[in-house]
Amino acid sequence: MTTEHSQQQHVLSIGFIVNPVAGMGGSLALKGSDDLPQSVLLNDIGATDGMARSHLRAQRALSPLVHCADAVRFVCWGGDMGQVVLDSLGLQCEVAGSSQTDRSNADDTRNAVSALADRSVDIIVFVGGDGTARDIFDVLGDSFPVLGIPAGVKMHSGVFAVSPEAAGELLVELVKGGLVGLAPQEVRDIDEKAFRENVVKSRFYGEMLVPAEGRFLQHTKVGGVESSELAAADIAAWMVEVMDDDCTYIIGPGSTTAAIMSQLGLQNTLLGVDVIRAGQLLLNDACEVQLMDLLSAAQGPMKIIVTVIGGQGHVFGRGNQQISAAVIKTVGLENIQIVAAKSKISALQGRPLLLDTNDPELDVALSGYRSVVTGYQDKILYRLATMA
Repeated sequence: MTTEHSQQQHVLSIGFIVNPVAGMGGSLALKGSDDLPQSVLLNDIGATDGMARSHLRAQRALSPLVHCADAVRFVCWGGDMGQVVLDSLGLQCEVAGSSQTDRSNADDTRNAVSALADRSVDIIVFVGGDGTARDIFDVLGDSFPVLGIPAGVKMHSGVFAVSPEAAGELLVELVKGGLVGLAPQEVRDIDEKAFRENVVKSRFYGEMLVPAEGRFLQHTKVGGVESSELAAADIAAWMVEVMDDDCTYIIGPGSTTAAIMSQLGLQNTLLGVDVIRAGQLLLNDACEVQLMDLLSAAQGPMKIIVTVIGGQGHVFGRGNQQISAAVIKTVGLENIQIVAAKSKISALQGRPLLLDTNDPELDVALSGYRSVVTGYQDKILYRLATMA
């Protein structure tokens, strides 16, 4: 693999979409932009120097990324729904498609989000209001990281940064390898027609994962320093709480994963790999052949839970070779959960977590930004890379 190709594994891949009419209803006292009259055109209101309000706010959010453009990959929707903003900032982008109508609508937003998610982006950044957030939730649900740049009239959802500049700071922090938490936030919307009659009808639609400013030592402090034992206990308590009895879990080696086994009251192989389902131990100190035999006969979903080697930062390829490339491919790349204390991640000083599965193509496929469970109901978004 060339040096250039290796460096590409360090970029933050952003799917970018703009609702070009977001916020335009405000100046008309329409209480929103969900059902703007067809007679209202983009250049009639909400525009400055030919650019819509949503475009200008997007510029404010993304301008800090101009200074670290080599570490960012943009995939966007064409024209007013994203490309215009990136072109104005001189940021290179891949255009995944474009609207087939003169004025974008909710279907265009849903189509764009679906296409961007299929382009292996790490996070979808969108510009709009509650209606836009609702459309995106319809496609992504609660399993994909998003970040809203506020530009709408109605701003009742929790998925937006407090300002365009705040969104930019969060994205720069991600690029730099900072500890940026992932937290579920509400998607809400108000019935615009009722609101115009002075009746507030707010509806809860669901939750989406949103990056938030990283909080060090969020749960436990011992003399101002995170306790690794307490952090592991927090992680274990959360992982056990969300375990599915129908799922087969491959538990990698390490003290953090050992805490999960301890929480379940099961025998653990500290330097080996165990397999559990429904709170029962299926394999203890398993080798690759045993794992493949079990997986080939397993019914239902499968997951791998691994931790990080302190100091080195390896996720695969150091001490857990039993979880081979074949095992990972059988379980599925999307079914890997990394667990680690924040102190272990912060000790890397922004360096990525490392992959060495002995399968270069798999290492590339695993590279990118993934969620890392760092405590009870606590996640961060962090970068994985191959150094081949």
